[in-house]
Amino acid sequence: MNTTKTNVKNIFITLFVLLGIAMVFSVGKSTIFAQSEYEEQASFRTISTAKIKGSEGIKNIDVPTFLTNMWQNTGIYKMIHTETAEEKAAAQAEAAQEAAKASNDPFAGVSSPAWYSLIMIAVGFLIVYLGAAKDFEPLLLIPIGFGTIFVNILGAGMGDAPNGMLHIIYKAGVGNEFFPMLIFMGIGAMTDFGPLIANPKTALLGGAAQLGVFATMFGVALFNLIPGIDYNMKQACAIAIIGGADGPTTIYVAGKLAPEMLAVVAVAAYSYMALVPLIQPPIMKALTTKKERLITMPQVRPVSKTEKILFPIMLLILTILLLPPAAPLIGMLAFGNFIQEVGCVDRLSKTLQNEMMNIVSILLSLGVGSQMTPEKIINPNSLGIIALGLLAFIIATAGGVLMAKLMNIFLPKNQKINPLIGSAGVSAVPMAARVSNKVGMEYDPSNFLLMNAMGPNVAGVIGTAIAAGVFIATYA
Repeated sequence: MNTTKTNVKNIFITLFVLLGIAMVFSVGKSTIFAQSEYEEQASFRTISTAKIKGSEGIKNIDVPTFLTNMWQNTGIYKMIHTETAEEKAAAQAEAAQEAAKASNDPFAGVSSPAWYSLIMIAVGFLIVYLGAAKDFEPLLLIPIGFGTIFVNILGAGMGDAPNGMLHIIYKAGVGNEFFPMLIFMGIGAMTDFGPLIANPKTALLGGAAQLGVFATMFGVALFNLIPGIDYNMKQACAIAIIGGADGPTTIYVAGKLAPEMLAVVAVAAYSYMALVPLIQPPIMKALTTKKERLITMPQVRPVSKTEKILFPIMLLILTILLLPPAAPLIGMLAFGNFIQEVGCVDRLSKTLQNEMMNIVSILLSLGVGSQMTPEKIINPNSLGIIALGLLAFIIATAGGVLMAKLMNIFLPKNQKINPLIGSAGVSAVPMAARVSNKVGMEYDPSNFLLMNAMGPNVAGVIGTAIAAGVFIATYA
């Protein structure tokens, strides 16, 4: 009985840590980037005006006001508060206004020289080459590359409204939340939360990795100082979420906040996910000592079936009560994971993991490729996203490693954490965990860190979904 109570307690501690970290980052983000005035044009000469366009008119707030706003966006508040007629009318008017904005394509009527399409076709073939020959996320990059080629074939009309095949795919599930939600169901069915449940403190590493998401806001503000680059607040959110190294979440946020940037942020996110084995090791080695890399961690304890079944249910309940805007992503993740762990619907679990996941991945990737048109890609803003996405990913990796080093200051000698597993706090499951294990075995072939690294890795999936919920709650 005591063991069961302890296990349930660990589950709750893990979930509250993840939600708490997201809220702490949100306080900092809202306080830093909310601006009341924005009139002077930003430049290197007037570097103090480096602000993100779209934050003008947003009043500065203090922590108590922010917490009040967070409370009013929780599920608990919405359950006990009855909206007045005036509040309902205001909400409907705001929704109609946002829908009108979303329906206006910022690139409508924008044309590019015909030969630009040849450049994009070459880019499409390059993406296919990276996927097929270099094995960079081939399941995703190959269809994205072919989608890019197809949409830029002059005279084919595959991306033209209303009957072009790629246009239909995009409107059906990429430009809204449909395909990303299905992907998250599949991810949930393929994810084992056991290592996180067994060692709840590793949730801190997954939360710390979200530093890359929020710190990138500073980079976006600085990039606005460069002539020809001009990101607004919603675009900044779509760029920053790349730091989570989670392709479906990136697509989800971009589709909600900055659909005009969906293609380039999706390609950047999936490209950096594929480059995890190249990007992360130098950062991990630079931030750790040889002694730290040799730290041996005990293998995680076996997790009972009951704990694994309770985890997605508790995760969903806490999200409903505390952060409803993250419920679409986390809810589908919990649904898929519950189907896997409950064990009585194997047919559904196998369908989510295989047939459905494969079909939706093909359609999603083709839809992303359909947005790789010259007017959307060949411009300074799109090129800046590549650099900012890399910055976000580097900071996320460093954040996890440094958090592990900080935790070791307070942990007993026999409970030290190998800082290498901190890099697995990004959402690239299970690739980031494998990289942590590989680097650790370079220094001690008997030091198997894989299962320990899976804890922060799956925590990163939840953390990035929470960060996406915060962005959407704030700006959608």
